[in-house]
Amino acid sequence: MEAFFRTHRYLVEHVNAPVRRTLMDEINWDDRLIGIKGTRGVGKTTFLLQYAKENFDIADRQCLYVNMNNFYFQGRGIADFAGEFYFKGGRVLLIDQVFKQPEWSKELRRCYDIYPNLKIIFTGSSVMRLKEENPELNGIVKSYNLRGFSFREFLNLLTGNNFRPYSLQEILEDHEHIIKQVLPYASPNKFFQDYLHHGFYPFFQEHRNYSENLLKTMNMMTEVDILLIKQIEVNFLTKIKKLFYQLAEQGPDKSPNVSKLAKDIETSRATVMNYLKYLTDARLINMIYPVGEAFPKKPTKVMLHNSNLLYAIYPIHVERQTAMETFFVNSLWKDHQVNQAGREQFYTVDGKQKFRICDALSPSKIRFSPDIIYARYNTEVGRNNQIPLWLLGFLY
Repeated sequence: MEAFFRTHRYLVEHVNAPVRRTLMDEINWDDRLIGIKGTRGVGKTTFLLQYAKENFDIADRQCLYVNMNNFYFQGRGIADFAGEFYFKGGRVLLIDQVFKQPEWSKELRRCYDIYPNLKIIFTGSSVMRLKEENPELNGIVKSYNLRGFSFREFLNLLTGNNFRPYSLQEILEDHEHIIKQVLPYASPNKFFQDYLHHGFYPFFQEHRNYSENLLKTMNMMTEVDILLIKQIEVNFLTKIKKLFYQLAEQGPDKSPNVSKLAKDIETSRATVMNYLKYLTDARLINMIYPVGEAFPKKPTKVMLHNSNLLYAIYPIHVERQTAMETFFVNSLWKDHQVNQAGREQFYTVDGKQKFRICDALSPSKIRFSPDIIYARYNTEVGRNNQIPLWLLGFLY
């Protein structure tokens, strides 16, 4: 136990979190069992350590961080360890990568039932479906998603500002005023392309090649998160990777031909649809549907989850319009439903509001309609129903 406390103290003391994540204020920390899900690389470990740093003195033994990667836990269950921690005065146990522990959900249930004054906050993969696949946690776990950096968080980090997030309603109704709160202190256009290329995953701050690091992360998403958590045999890994690459290569302009994809990777249509769901859960792709439709129906388009993935897979050329639409869908994805049908030029948000993503430098090609919101790139300002696209990066 002492070794874990020493590690906890060192990690909390040296945690580097220059940007406070919005999720920190969205969680009800009074709950006894809290799950933080997120894809690899979005900063889940840093998030746990930042919580400890904000709420406990560095020497306070009531709080302890542990990582299930530690081989020690191959011979000892979570509940047994939590019991020892609890009886020594521990009250908040932070468990990183909980899915690495066999029977982890049953172990958490035991802790919840046996130690009523113990709070457990754990992290896991975005692929995990906490309640659907772990019925023993139904009604007791509160689940949250930690996402990669928003453009707002990226801009705050690089400029030293503290711009606040805005709701979609605030942006639509008051974007001209909001912009006036930003432009005197930062020029979004100077940072926007950098964000599209390498700003979503916090590890861009590390002194390593970002694209290579991201490719490794993407491989881990498929090789560990999907295969391990979904319990898929390793010989199917090549099919999943090939499917992902083909989807990325063909781009979002066409509706995916599921029959052709099934033939190309030598599997059934039903298996292709399951793989699409796994890739979506891993936050590698987004499936877009017409309003009122959803999985398991075939999507009208498949997009990469965020624009950074585009540049990692396409190191030579990325269509600018594709990158901008990918940014739009990714920014709205946290709290809103985004739909698009067939050959429509616009997206529908929350079943009602129409958006079109367009280049502000070529307005002559567009006939503006009062019923559509135009999210425009290559501009920092907006008016009426024309808003700058970068401002949607302030939604969280």
